[in-house]
Amino acid sequence: MSGVLDDIGRSLFTVWSQLRYEHLVAGVTGGITSTLILHPLDLIKVRLQVNDGHTTRPTYQGLVHTCQQVIRQNGWRGLYQGAVPNVWGAGASWGLYFFFYNAIKAYMQDGRPEPLGPGSHMLAATQSGILTLLITNPLWVTKTRLCLQYEGMSKGVRLHTSQGAKYMYKGMLDALWKISRHEGIPGLYKGLIPGLFGVSHGALQFMAYEELKKLRQRVGDESSSTKLSSLEYIVFAALSKMFAVVTTYPYQVVRSRLQDQHHTYNGVLDTILKTYRREGWKGFYKGLSANLLRVVPACCITFVVYENISHMLASQNLHSS
Repeated sequence: MSGVLDDIGRSLFTVWSQLRYEHLVAGVTGGITSTLILHPLDLIKVRLQVNDGHTTRPTYQGLVHTCQQVIRQNGWRGLYQGAVPNVWGAGASWGLYFFFYNAIKAYMQDGRPEPLGPGSHMLAATQSGILTLLITNPLWVTKTRLCLQYEGMSKGVRLHTSQGAKYMYKGMLDALWKISRHEGIPGLYKGLIPGLFGVSHGALQFMAYEELKKLRQRVGDESSSTKLSSLEYIVFAALSKMFAVVTTYPYQVVRSRLQDQHHTYNGVLDTILKTYRREGWKGFYKGLSANLLRVVPACCITFVVYENISHMLASQNLHSS
């Protein structure tokens, strides 16, 4: 038993020693940049995902109609409801994801000259995705809650329901406090199970992205550390993201509905059954067009910023050493 624990300890120490701050900084910068630009589409996507027609909140007929209704009710600022936790969540998620992912990849590589295969890339992405989700899930819950505040937020009107006024939040910290106070730690981790399933999204995306880069470098007879052009990063990021989104999108709908404060579901299975019974298989793809319009350019921005900053920081470290 002690031998097994020693091996685990050595493995963790080896992975820890492979952590590089440039991946964290580059990932955080890329995530924040893309989120600030494209948050309105994320808000629209979330509202469409929970738009099941069985609550008293507004009903939306599509991307353009949702945008018009939000602006009509809360002005242009309404499109940025939930932006603060989204920026924090995206920055932390991308930063930690790249931080862990590259360390785990380096551990798996273990000095071998041959590049890792698709299975290794998926395993590294899965492990980094789980670690990242466990840290950031409370931020995603607060983002969803803030995105789903409908009633006169721009006028400071509080919603009073049979469940009290706790569902109206002043901001990210207020939401974190009220959720933890009224719902406890489980409230901050609503949607974790479908989120863990959604780790497959990142695994598929990173596997596809790495394989596309590897193919390009093989065709150009270049090393795996060769910096590609920004256009190549954009194309590879877009293709890998579309592949991952279309493959795994239903889990995001289930996750958003579980985190929604206006509707109560008894777990993942209950959410899936009710969604299918009321809306059919199309219910699991609500908000897909808004999501693709947001995540594909967001992914391209994030990856281009990440690749360029990480290469710049790595180059500076090399010259200074």
